[in-house]
Amino acid sequence: MSAMAQERSLLEIGRSVMNEMAEFVGCPAEGITGVQQLDDGWMITVELLEMARVPETTDVLASYDVRVDGDGRIVDFQRGPRYLRAEVSAG
Repeated sequence: MSAMAQERSLLEIGRSVMNEMAEFVGCPAEGITGVQQLDDGWMITVELLEMARVPETTDVLASYDVRVDGDGRIVDFQRGPRYLRAEVSAG
């Protein structure tokens, strides 16, 4: 991990990833739901609002796993499951 990454907090990296993913995908970021440290960086799970609906409980969200290098730059991402805001997962 470089000295630059040590200067940035995980919170700063998370905010940066949320903003970049929202811009890249074109959907507003709702929040971060997971962070996993990897040997060479982080895996950050970001929730994006893919389709706003009325009522809000029927909004369509998607979970994105974003791999970030040791300097906090996005390396790649994969969209995971899509779901309605009101859905509750069993696991």
